Amino acid sequence: MWNEKLYDVAVALLKQMIATPSLSREEEGTAQLISEFLTAMDISHERHLNNIWAINKHYDPSKPNILLNSHHDTVKPNPQYTRDPFSPDVVDGKLYGLGSNDAGGCLVSLIATFLHFYHRTDLAYNLIVAPTAEEEISGVNGVESILDKLPGIDFAIVGEPTQTQLAVAEKGLMVLDCVSTGRAGHAAREEGENALYKALPDLEWFKNYRFPKVSETLGPVKMSVTSISTSNKAHNVVPADCSFVVDVRATDQYTLEELLETIRANVSCDVKPRSMRMRPSFIPLDHPFVQAGIAAGKTWYGSPTTSDQALIPATSVKMGPGDSARSHTADEYIYLEEIRAGIDSYINLLETIM
Repeated sequence: MWNEKLYDVAVALLKQMIATPSLSREEEGTAQLISEFLTAMDISHERHLNNIWAINKHYDPSKPNILLNSHHDTVKPNPQYTRDPFSPDVVDGKLYGLGSNDAGGCLVSLIATFLHFYHRTDLAYNLIVAPTAEEEISGVNGVESILDKLPGIDFAIVGEPTQTQLAVAEKGLMVLDCVSTGRAGHAAREEGENALYKALPDLEWFKNYRFPKVSETLGPVKMSVTSISTSNKAHNVVPADCSFVVDVRATDQYTLEELLETIRANVSCDVKPRSMRMRPSFIPLDHPFVQAGIAAGKTWYGSPTTSDQALIPATSVKMGPGDSARSHTADEYIYLEEIRAGIDSYINLLETIM
């Protein structure tokens, strides 16, 4: 069967990827490997930095475009590894190795899916496959760097380990650097204005405030103060500044700009976002791909973790073989049957809408 041939090709590619170190910002080896693989398959493709993309053979500019995206970079090996993280060993139906689960299994399953549709002339959509870099660090030289080089994206499938269920929403991330400013003075006298004390009401606000709109899939917006410091190191000086960091997990109910406006209206400290890039994602439950998944027995949920989905300005769903709970763990693995199921799921759901 076609899926068995694609499965064999996908597993062989994943083994090669595992054996090729590809830490974030150091993905040259796997980028070259994927490029050589596509060349061997007689598939024309492009490369920018360590990002690769290819378009189906009978591309039609009048048709909408579906992006198949996953990443080939990895985190550093967990120090508790008991196996060689770069040795693609198969034991009891598990393929071990760094990046096998997050997100190598997803990537090779999407590549296999692209191969399945590549030569077809009867498609309602064009397909673009894009193995990209720097996902693990949300780097600017990953998928974000090629979006202006691709045809306009109408829908995207982002490959991440979801046990092939449908993550129909994903929380966004905004990190805030906050500074309360006082006036230095001697701690033994009634001098100065203690910036730590000035920060207390704002810290309480971040702890207690609840944004009124709650997402059906992602729940409430979550704000957490994660660190605090002053530039003063002397015990007898009232600090003139107090800096603290706030981690804001956004939902589809608010834009990052709306959240920032509300925050600034309610606190007295200076608030500066480090970035406005990692935006929340959401796909309507009545989208044809989601409906096809539900009809096939898939479940849907909101994902608390972020991925490249946050950087793709199009309707998207996060879905793939593997289990998010295994990501970044020691002795990472993916079941071989999960790869087969991933290929089948991608193809079957796309066949429904293609």
